[in-house]
Amino acid sequence: MVETDMEKILSGKVLRLEASPTFALDSKANEIDIELKKQGDYVVRFGIGQPDFNTPENIKEAGKRAIDENKTKYTPAAGINELKIAIVNKFKKDNGLEYEPANILAGIGAKQVLDTIMRAFINPGDGVLVPKPYWVSYTQQILLSDGIPLEVDFTDDLKIDVDHLKKVISEFNTPIKLIIINSPNNPTGAVYSKKELEEIAQICLKKGIYIIADEVYEKFIYGDISHHSIAGFSRELKDLTITVNAVSKTYAMTGWRIGYCAADKAIIKQMSKIQGQSPSNPCSIAQWAAIEAMEGDQSSVELMKNEYEKRRNYVYDRLKAIDGIECGLPEGAFYAFPKVSNLYNSRIKSSDDFSGQLLEEGRVAVVPGSAFGDDRYVRISYAASMEKIVDGMDRIEKFCKGL
Repeated sequence: MVETDMEKILSGKVLRLEASPTFALDSKANEIDIELKKQGDYVVRFGIGQPDFNTPENIKEAGKRAIDENKTKYTPAAGINELKIAIVNKFKKDNGLEYEPANILAGIGAKQVLDTIMRAFINPGDGVLVPKPYWVSYTQQILLSDGIPLEVDFTDDLKIDVDHLKKVISEFNTPIKLIIINSPNNPTGAVYSKKELEEIAQICLKKGIYIIADEVYEKFIYGDISHHSIAGFSRELKDLTITVNAVSKTYAMTGWRIGYCAADKAIIKQMSKIQGQSPSNPCSIAQWAAIEAMEGDQSSVELMKNEYEKRRNYVYDRLKAIDGIECGLPEGAFYAFPKVSNLYNSRIKSSDDFSGQLLEEGRVAVVPGSAFGDDRYVRISYAASMEKIVDGMDRIEKFCKGL
């Protein structure tokens, strides 16, 4: 069937949906990489935000045991009780948050948990506040639930412009259900202070706007910066907040696909209904592995964090030394978000052009800032070996000098 016929048949909502730019970039990098390897070269990949470390041995062994013990059947939609208890204990130990298992939902990665939140909250035409720069899937998930993404500008420190936030809220005529706060942030690496979060929280309390606190990078924070969970500020904010996390980044378990959230029991009940009618349940084997991740030896997390910090410092120093590039020091996660628009010219007029030419000519994959809501930037993931980072930064420097 020709594409024009399919456009008449398929959902307009789906046809308007954008493909994930990070996965699209990785696919193109794969194609180029195959050809380059025939010539003894390769693409340096700073695109996908995936730890280059392997899942720790104790977690892998827990997964193997689950298979050997035949823990391979359907589970409750929102996750097994043992996993919920492990998540409850994690929130208490790491975030000072008191929950019960009925406050917890485990899903197929944080991405699916976020999508379920959108589906649970949004009626057609409802607004969701999305501070820029934002993770690529936020806006698309909102659109899939027939909501309206309300983009909020950022200040020079790559954090939310509170004045613009107030302006967006005042100008939108239909209900605003949610705001998404991602700290540490993907793509910028910015980490919100307690004072900054409190200012946003007070606006949400006043307006009755629920808060999605996306905290999947909380374990990767550098220097003397601290992580703060907005749900811990007051009882009222706890009731208004859905805190989202995952084992994916923290324990190098991206393919295991276990994310989770904590919220008011009434919210979790409705999300569990959605999950029961959609994926049924997270992978049983991965759930048992996730319990070991949260309750077992944590030394791997500190090792990864220390390595990421070394890489961050190196990437930051190299970027700052390139004429025409502006970059702040990332405080968390494993991304740098340099401003490259000063290098635009008659040939390169956008972040897509910059990223495309860098891939074709420099053989380095980065994600254009347009995917995150700002065309002046690109995202560099330093979740790669130091050897590849050094090589990649050499290539980026050479490419930029050639502009």
